[in-house]
Amino acid sequence: MSVPAGGAIDSLVRILADEIARTRGQTIIIDSRPGGGGVIAAEAVARAAPDGNTLLINTNGMIVNALLRKVSFDPLTSFEPICKLVTSPLVLVVNSASPYRALAELVAGARTKPGELSFASVGPHSTQHLAIERFKRQAGIDITYVPYPGGAPAINALMGQHVTAVLQNYQEVKGQLDAGSLRAIAVPSVRRIEPLPELPTIAESGFPGFDAEVWFGLVAPAKTPPAIVAQFVGFFSRAVEAPEVKPKLAAQALYPDPRCGSEFAAHLRRQSDDYAQMVRALNIKGE
Repeated sequence: MSVPAGGAIDSLVRILADEIARTRGQTIIIDSRPGGGGVIAAEAVARAAPDGNTLLINTNGMIVNALLRKVSFDPLTSFEPICKLVTSPLVLVVNSASPYRALAELVAGARTKPGELSFASVGPHSTQHLAIERFKRQAGIDITYVPYPGGAPAINALMGQHVTAVLQNYQEVKGQLDAGSLRAIAVPSVRRIEPLPELPTIAESGFPGFDAEVWFGLVAPAKTPPAIVAQFVGFFSRAVEAPEVKPKLAAQALYPDPRCGSEFAAHLRRQSDDYAQMVRALNIKGE
């Protein structure tokens, strides 16, 4: 696992591990290897023996990292894809005291005051950062990007009105949205999200084709035997769709989207191509 205990990935792994232990009698040991934006964990799994004993929860952030920094693995060839498991929707939020109540108003404000408005997220070089840069380009606006080391500091900055807006996982802003201290104005995913069905997407708000989301998937070291990969596909695809599991995932704002085997491999290739094109077009520099 590539992040510290307590976050969305940790919750996902523990929920699925409990379900697989209950239904399959298979024990899963969770080993957290945080650091380097997931690079430390990915490098460890890429080096592991392909015997089915070591798996990695990966995200689209792993693909971005491989494009922007020197790593000892290839996100497409160093692993055997098992399943894309869930998505974790992003939400663009403003302070409840903000004058901007819709995305169109925020864009108009940015055009009126070039460079004065600021968007924050975890970053730099995160999925959220690339989504913000893409939106700036597509909307033709000049806003300042402000990176924070985590979602909580970015949200605290917005609560204190130090930044104009934050793009963050819904799970991390749900409490403030429910309390009325923050206001959601758009979601960047291709479809509206289950917990906020009235909230329009960025694409619906005048920017056709815009799509950004965080997903979590599962891979094994390259050359893991097909029979072992197939077994894990069965374990995890059934676990993530289990009736007992879905409410637990929904409570963490995680939504099943199982795409396994060759379908997940194709998804990874598309993501890699899209991110590489975006990095070039936006002239984003890595480390």
